[in-house]
Order: sequence, then structure tokens, then C-alpha cells
Amino acid sequence: MLGFCSIANSQVTDGSKIKRDDLPVSDFYHVRNGLVDFYKKLNNRKEATVAFLGGSITHNPGWRPMVCDYLRERYPDVKFHFISAGIPSLGSLPHAFRLQRDVLDSGKVDLLFLEAAVNDRVNGTDSLTQVRDLEGIVKHAKKSNPLMDMILMEFADPYKNKDYDEGKVPVEVTNHETVADHYHIPSINMAKEVHDKIANHEFSWEGDFKDLHPAPFGQHLYYENIKSLLNDCLKVYLSASDKPVTRLPLPLDNNSFNNGIYLDVNNARYQAGWQLIADWSPADSVGTRPGFVHVPVLANTATGEELALPFRGTAVGIAVVSGPDAGIISYWVDKSPEKTVDLFTEWSPGLHLPWYVLLGSALAPGNHILHIKVTKDHNKKSKGGVCRIVHFLVNK
Repeated sequence: MLGFCSIANSQVTDGSKIKRDDLPVSDFYHVRNGLVDFYKKLNNRKEATVAFLGGSITHNPGWRPMVCDYLRERYPDVKFHFISAGIPSLGSLPHAFRLQRDVLDSGKVDLLFLEAAVNDRVNGTDSLTQVRDLEGIVKHAKKSNPLMDMILMEFADPYKNKDYDEGKVPVEVTNHETVADHYHIPSINMAKEVHDKIANHEFSWEGDFKDLHPAPFGQHLYYENIKSLLNDCLKVYLSASDKPVTRLPLPLDNNSFNNGIYLDVNNARYQAGWQLIADWSPADSVGTRPGFVHVPVLANTATGEELALPFRGTAVGIAVVSGPDAGIISYWVDKSPEKTVDLFTEWSPGLHLPWYVLLGSALAPGNHILHIKVTKDHNKKSKGGVCRIVHFLVNK
């Protein structure tokens, strides 16, 4: 039988200033149905797969490897397989469409950590799309393994501090918690924890936390919170004779991205003004992100030439590399009105950034065609008018 250890009086050994006699970390998470299936797997001393899906706060060293080390040490008889699927700059929209390739294709997942709240704010993902993304991830994950447990996490950033200062709950936090509550999934609101503990004079943003990519102090705070939630979820498992069989509730949104996938760029039909580059890398010295360099890229060599993508599904988009020469595209699905979107971002001058753009959603189920052209106009800060497509996004 598994046991649990309380961390109520635990101390961080690196000398950080976390005070467990102040606001308790349990104020900032919801156990809900806990992680009964995950702990059942551990109790049976089987192999277990734990995946981490998120942005740079998940990708960077810090709380994630601490959690991995904790699980290995706490359950030495379990053979763990850890999937690190954090990619800097990516939020819930990319996660919904890369879940299959970057996580589910790597094995049957028993526990999924999911974070997107910071990049959803920074990337300007609208509220409706956030809900469709997050719910889509939950339903897609559960379809792959009905016994998969999950933890949704909302990390801290200055925007969320400002919202809480003004008495508002950040939209991203509301959406994460809405989906977590609807599906009875444990969640952690570390954005509120950081804000409230700063207000309680336990530490400061400038002196201790320092950045949304937190200093070691902040990484330990995140880790201790997650460990406390894991222990409370273990109590739920130990107190329950068996987990009742429950069906997924009715969806929050019938247009959620439950079947998001990457569609290979080879599926497109294109004119002479487009070129498939089998192993793309930038000709300039501007940086790139792993997974978005030395990969096949479909790029335009001229403006005004059309690309067409036949697809079957209810939503479509593109994942592009948005660098210093990113252009503006015009697009339409089937016979819908033509629209434009600027692929140049505020980060493009210094980075060939992975950038995901939704070009059609809530489409009727069935066959469709996405049309794309690169316009002659481009952002005044851009050095050119290029569209480099790494993946098409389709909700099957």
C-alpha cells in the first residue's frame, strides 16, 4: 500500500525564502476527483508514463525535472517514462494540434501536466479559442486513454499580477479552471498564489521571483505546490475503495478541437510561386526553436501565387516560422469571404518564431479546401513577404 508524506513544514534546502507558515499552498489548488487511476497504476508497481505539455516554463530546467526526481525517489519500484513536450512560445492552440504527435504517439500516458495560461495571454489567443483548445486536449487525451489523469496549471506573469491587483480574475485562469472543473480535473492556480504571497509580504517579484521564467526560488515554489497537490491526491486514492465509473460530461463547446492533428505540408497543392524545402534553416543569423529548423517547410518564392489544401474536418490553420521577413497572407475556406492575417510578430525581428494561426473553425463536418496567397504588402517592420509553413493544423 502506498503512503504519503506531508510537506506542511518542509524546507527548501537551497536557502530560498519560501515560508510554509504563511499562506498555505493548498489554498491555491483544487483536488477534485484526484489522480486515482494514476496512483492505482503506481500501487500495482507497473510502468508509468508521465507527460509534460507546455511552453518555455515547462521546457526550461526547474520544476519539471524536480517533479520527475520526486516521483522516481518516492516510487523506486515503478519504471517511469517521462515525455518532455514543452516548446517555448507555444500555448493552448499549438498544444491542441500537436498533442497527438508530441505526446500521444510516444506511448500510453498515465498522467499529463498541462500549462498554457502564460503564452495564451502573450500570444493573444482569444477566450473562445482557449476553451476549445483546452477542452479539445482533455477529450483527445481521454480518447487515447480513458484512464489518463491530468493536472492543469496556471503559472504567474506580470499581466496576471496586474489583473489580480485590479480585482479581476485573469481570463486565462478562468478558462483553465472552467475546463478543469467541468471535467473534475485537479488544477493549480500558481498565478494567484504568487500574487497573494507577494501581497502577504512573503517575497517579492523583483527580488525573489524575478521573471515569468522564474528564478530558482520560483521554480521551487512551483515544485512544492505540485508536490503538495500530488500528496493530497494520494490521500483521495487511499480513502477511496474504488473509483466510480464515470462518463465524460457533455461538452462545453461542440466545436472544441477534440481531434487536432498536424497535416503534412506535402498534402498541399501549389503553383510555381511555392517551393517545398526539405531541410529548412535560416540564411540569416537569427535564432530558431527546436523542432522548427532542419524540417520540411513549404514557402513562397513569389507573392500572389495560390496554395490549396484539401482537408476533411471542422477546423484548419497553419504553423509557420515567423522571422524577420514574415509576410501577410490572404486566405479563405471554400467560398467564404477572403481575409488577411499578418504573420509578423513583435518577436519576429530577433527570432524565427513558431507561430500558429487558426484560419477556420466551427466548419461543417466534411471536406473543405483552404486557399492561401501571400500578398504584396507586408508589415512595415518586416524585411520581406514570406510565408513558411511547417505544419497544417486540422481538427479531423
